[in-house]
Amino acid sequence: TTTIAKLAANFSILAGANVGLVTADTYRIAAVQQLRTYAGIIGIDLLVAYTREELKGAVDQLADKALILIDTAGRSQNNIMHMGELRSFLEVLPDPEVHLVLSATTRLQDMLDVADRFAETGFDRLIMTKIDETSFFGALYQLPRLLGKPLSYLTSGQSVPDDISVASNEKVARLIMGDPP
Repeated sequence: TTTIAKLAANFSILAGANVGLVTADTYRIAAVQQLRTYAGIIGIDLLVAYTREELKGAVDQLADKALILIDTAGRSQNNIMHMGELRSFLEVLPDPEVHLVLSATTRLQDMLDVADRFAETGFDRLIMTKIDETSFFGALYQLPRLLGKPLSYLTSGQSVPDDISVASNEKVARLIMGDPP
């Protein structure tokens, strides 16, 4: 949720894009309110979708936006029912670009397991969070290579709209070589 708020703020405030925001994270306590607060500060629309039909309706309602960002609930890759529900939500979206968000503090083998289980969502890219909470950055290189999926963004803290950057090859190389996040 914080990562999508950072993206929304950067695209809306810094890039000047007309952004719409939808949250389907109606499971975590206060998730909707947290995103509503960010949307209010940023000055963008936020719609809440409890069902896949509501998600489709929200996307239709925001059709005039240049970019629609959709927040989904963080799910355990081991919960088959929740994975099916997530896949079902994504199926109503017209040509989505799906980003799988992973913590850089997670072991590479566990990241691979998560990615394998989320493969059914058809994710396109990876976002690595919490790069400020680790000293080992090899997974930033290994994971995209092993999965054949590019890194899109890196996050390094809780500050919105800060603490997020495009995941360039140069930035990843510098982290691996010992430059601080």
